Amino acid sequence: MTLRSALLAATMVALPLAANAQPIDGLYIGAGAGANLMQNEHFKSTNGATFTVNPRAGFVGLVNLGWGFGNGFRAEIEGDYRQNNALHNPTVGNPSEQKYGAMGNVLYDFWGVSPSIVPYIGAGVGYEAEQISGNTSAKGSFAYQGIVGAAFPLDAAPGLAITAEYRFMGLTGTRTYGAVQSTDNYNHSLLLGVRYAFGAPAPAPVVTPPPVVAPARSYLVFFDWDKANLTVRARGIIADAAANSAKVAYTKIDVQGNADTSGSHVYNQGLSLRRANAVAAELVKDGVPKAAIAITAFGDTHLLVPTGPGVREPQNRRVEIIIR
Repeated sequence: MTLRSALLAATMVALPLAANAQPIDGLYIGAGAGANLMQNEHFKSTNGATFTVNPRAGFVGLVNLGWGFGNGFRAEIEGDYRQNNALHNPTVGNPSEQKYGAMGNVLYDFWGVSPSIVPYIGAGVGYEAEQISGNTSAKGSFAYQGIVGAAFPLDAAPGLAITAEYRFMGLTGTRTYGAVQSTDNYNHSLLLGVRYAFGAPAPAPVVTPPPVVAPARSYLVFFDWDKANLTVRARGIIADAAANSAKVAYTKIDVQGNADTSGSHVYNQGLSLRRANAVAAELVKDGVPKAAIAITAFGDTHLLVPTGPGVREPQNRRVEIIIR
């Protein structure tokens, strides 16, 4: 697999995803470990003969230190180590191979896919040393890599994320070991890791809105002068109040009797009470529980229309039904 193919595969994985999470803004560290799968490595001897070594699956580990720019882009430096053994080859036996080096990577997070996953792609260049068993010195080469992965932020620890990724790394040029040369070296790495971004903001607390308290509803029942009996119109208003009380959750129903100033205070107090009792009885008749009704008589002390004494004011001759 070439670098171009790896980056194309990474882009195709990331394209269908949308964006919506919090990007890294500032310093972060990370580490990962997993399996390193080498492609067959080809060798050429000084006499022109060629042979192939078939590596077994091996180990890869890396650490990185990086900086997020707050817009999805990140830059990091990486130290890595890879180790693979090979299947038996009559020419070289069972060699093992180690690679270690440093890479500089540029990555882009597709932040905003969801709160639980942030895919990313990246590419890097650097220098890798290759050492084969039986040779005392390591041989270095320019290296390149493509990266595709995903981070899984942990809500319980702001800034901390689990990572899963694939990396393709290739070495350029040839590396000479005595009478033979390694002419290629391609690695496919699958890693699980952890990453911590310093200074990540804590998630905003969930604010529970206060319960909505339904406003009290009131109904006015008016009476003729010096009367406490209910008119047809009054009975209709009381029926509406009783019907609506069945549709809402209420704590009590206040029935407040009133009178105008045309009589004495003592007389008006009694008249307002008779009016309140008449309305309460009608509410009970219409299905309202008697225990839910609170009766109050104000006489001529709670005037709807302020007047002087001895005034016959129709709007002050009333009972107010208040559903709370």
